[in-house]
Amino acid sequence: MAQALDIERWNLECLFNNTDHRTDLNGVDRLIVRRGQPFTISLYLRSGSYQPGISSLDCIAETGPQPSEQYGTRASFGLSSSLDTSTWSATVTSPPGDMVALSICSSPKAPIGRYTLTLGQSEKIEFILLFNPWCPADTVYMDNEQNLAEYVLSQDGIIFRGSSRHIIPTPWNFGQFESGILDICLRILDMNPKCLRNPGKDYSGRRNPIYVTRVLSAMVNCNDDKGVLLGKWTDGYEGGVSPLFWRGSVEILRNWDTQSCQPVRYGQCWVFAAVACSVSRALGIPCRVITNYLSAHDTNSNLVIERYVNENGELIQSREMIWNYHCWVESWMTRPDLKPDFDGWQASDPTPQEKSEGVYCCGPIPLRAIKEGELAFKYDAPFVFAEVNADVVTMMKKKDGSTSKVTTIGLVGQMISTKSVGSDSREDITHLYKYPEGSDEEREAFTKANHQNKLLQENPDPGLHLTIKVTPDMRKGCDFDVFAVVTNNTEGERKCRLVFGSCAVSYNGFLGGNCGFKDLLNVQLPPGAERRVPLRLNYSKYGGQVTEDNLIRLAALLHDYSTGEAKLAMRNIVLDNPEIKVRILGEPKENRKLAAEISLQNPLPEPLDNCCFSIEGANLTGGNIISERLGCTVGPGEDAKVKIYFTPTHSGLRKLVVDFDSNKLCHVKGYRNVIIGK
Repeated sequence: MAQALDIERWNLECLFNNTDHRTDLNGVDRLIVRRGQPFTISLYLRSGSYQPGISSLDCIAETGPQPSEQYGTRASFGLSSSLDTSTWSATVTSPPGDMVALSICSSPKAPIGRYTLTLGQSEKIEFILLFNPWCPADTVYMDNEQNLAEYVLSQDGIIFRGSSRHIIPTPWNFGQFESGILDICLRILDMNPKCLRNPGKDYSGRRNPIYVTRVLSAMVNCNDDKGVLLGKWTDGYEGGVSPLFWRGSVEILRNWDTQSCQPVRYGQCWVFAAVACSVSRALGIPCRVITNYLSAHDTNSNLVIERYVNENGELIQSREMIWNYHCWVESWMTRPDLKPDFDGWQASDPTPQEKSEGVYCCGPIPLRAIKEGELAFKYDAPFVFAEVNADVVTMMKKKDGSTSKVTTIGLVGQMISTKSVGSDSREDITHLYKYPEGSDEEREAFTKANHQNKLLQENPDPGLHLTIKVTPDMRKGCDFDVFAVVTNNTEGERKCRLVFGSCAVSYNGFLGGNCGFKDLLNVQLPPGAERRVPLRLNYSKYGGQVTEDNLIRLAALLHDYSTGEAKLAMRNIVLDNPEIKVRILGEPKENRKLAAEISLQNPLPEPLDNCCFSIEGANLTGGNIISERLGCTVGPGEDAKVKIYFTPTHSGLRKLVVDFDSNKLCHVKGYRNVIIGK
């Protein structure tokens, strides 16, 4: 007859198990394991000894407030002769005696989250179960160690901003293993409206990364729920901080947690995406932040962005816009809910733009579905397809109320970028979203997506050609020229009017004040001639207009008097911030105090006040932000310089993220990679 083991105490062997399950960076003071992978705990018996075939142990694993076997949130199992890694199972791996090494394996399809494991009649142990991208039976399985190191374990990264012609890498501290972050991520799941409505069903859904990713896409913004971040794109940042203030996700997540789940103010797309990436990696879903340059926001799902300009070529603000760039995330998983061949990277977007199923969320949608034009696939394929493929139609609104079409090249979905695996360089992933322009495959995808505008597009008439050229050196604080270049490719002389203007613009297309303007009523062009028309941009004029995005929109409008036609060329330029220089003093070793000497030269023709440098870095600054304020004014051309001390806690390659802020030069970012020795 079977004899139940009489357990007196146990050891969860957290150091061994957490290290084996690659969760040790969360700490080794509690048990955190990944599903579908065995872990071993030591049981010490009060009486008797373990006897194979005679001793028994009833185990019950439960998660959530209403555990049930029907929902998969409760599993009962006993001792087996060997582990079955396809389901919950347990076996003893030690010889007979009063210490029992109990090896337990969770189902690779078990819901993730907090678990209670009951051993025998009353002994209860607690642990956290995460997705396991190292387990071939898990739906988030990824079979490449370098990719896993980047997309699950890496706590820092690069997010690309700027413009498609001037891409600027911005460092970010994801910090998914910093103290308390995993608990906050689980709290985000618990605060989602689906969980509050029906916790039993929600906890059951947590077995599925598709469900979890969709929940996160809604919960990182606060538009329908007690989500993490409030977005703000206009009219200043009173009551919070500029989205450019953030250097990482840790402070944002901690603020949300300590402020009783009140939204953190404020976020914009790269902040929403970065926080979603931190939470996904913390839960075990491979994830990366991507940037789509010239990203279309199509509000009526017709795959066309209708833009209007006035007779000076100035854009008239509307809800349909082309963002200079837009960031979202991709998560790695299989899609058993779709037909085969749509596994792998799935796009989801936590920035609140349009509602999906009544909630501000978007995705996950397979990249392959976007590329192939499969717009009926779940979730939100038409919106993401438009972001990278929409056609742009520009109309001119005249003073008399009439409208006419303007010829312009409206590119959308360019230079789609993410950080390379194992380095800070940029990987271009445009080919994962779209076929080469003009290819048969692209045409096929457009046909499938019923993208009539693109299918009917004709090559523009070569007649008059208009483009905007810039100089390579456009630094904030400098005066410089930009050029409208007009070429007459016809066989006759042309007489035209050229309006060339510039204005400040935010990265998502909101227009600001005038930075320089020129109106030439009589531009004469002999056949084959080219004319370069300069426009001087002076810091004295643009300095007070540009936002923290450092963006200026250039627009040149050409009226051909002989044909009545209008052509428009547009280009966004990014002003370069000065470089932050970082020098590490001392030998970098874990648990040894280090100094970073940080400096920046003032590029502006005016002094900087209230200068402050801040640093943070995963396993470098103890999960905190360390700031040092300068006590003096920094004149034009002078260096702002500080020394900041920090103590690394773990060895390995780490990224020290640096921010400089002042009254006139706001949130300049820099970083330094530091190799910390043991």
